[in-house]
Amino acid sequence: MPIFEYHGQAVFYTTHADASFAQPPLVLVHGAGGSHLHWPAHLRRLGGAPVYAFDLPGHGHSGGAGYSSIAEYSNLLAAWRQALALPPFVLAGHSMGSAIALSFALNHPDDLAGLVLIGASSRLPVAPAILDGIQQDFDATSELITSLCYGPATSPAKRQKNVEFLRKVGSQVLLGDYLACNGFDITDRLAELRTPTLIIGAIHDKMTPAKLSERLQQRITGSELHLLDCGHMIPIEQPQQTTTLIGAFLTRLATR
Repeated sequence: MPIFEYHGQAVFYTTHADASFAQPPLVLVHGAGGSHLHWPAHLRRLGGAPVYAFDLPGHGHSGGAGYSSIAEYSNLLAAWRQALALPPFVLAGHSMGSAIALSFALNHPDDLAGLVLIGASSRLPVAPAILDGIQQDFDATSELITSLCYGPATSPAKRQKNVEFLRKVGSQVLLGDYLACNGFDITDRLAELRTPTLIIGAIHDKMTPAKLSERLQQRITGSELHLLDCGHMIPIEQPQQTTTLIGAFLTRLATR
């Protein structure tokens, strides 16, 4: 797994590419408390395009602490792109990752060939029950977050696995992520976006309800929207549909 050194921190990411490819690179950015493993394996190994998937600082295999602002995460992504001299790429983000993607798109539009927003909104306010709960009773709050993130069809075993994952991430990193989300609001700038955009929402999403995905589609010129039958953890709950939609989007971009 490659390493990118950023401000003294080792940032890990995966990379996969076929011998030949015609589609723009795909960069995957996970959500709060997540890692590159929250993206479907088939998507991380998608044919036809080089694919990169991050573990943000403090998450997964990456060292150091996480950040507490979306701007900091976006600046990391910009430094990484510059270091790799990456051509215009498709940036896909889930939840907090979608906020990072939106911030990056507004500040570095020429670096992007496309934008994929999953479980997204132009602002991500976080309930005090989560912000306060992480600090006061982390175990109980990790269960609350899991109950809000997954749809009704999710098995108890998968829910418990998520609870354990969040506890491994730790309270400080998770709190920083949710503070970053809570301070994010680019609603007044949505009209500036001109990057081709795919939006994927979910009909059972309690964290970023489907109506927020619909509002994004209405305000981002030329964007397309798909609503899937699941909860907020769309890439985990609907891995095949997520992979298919993003793969088709890349194909369309390559033939423009």
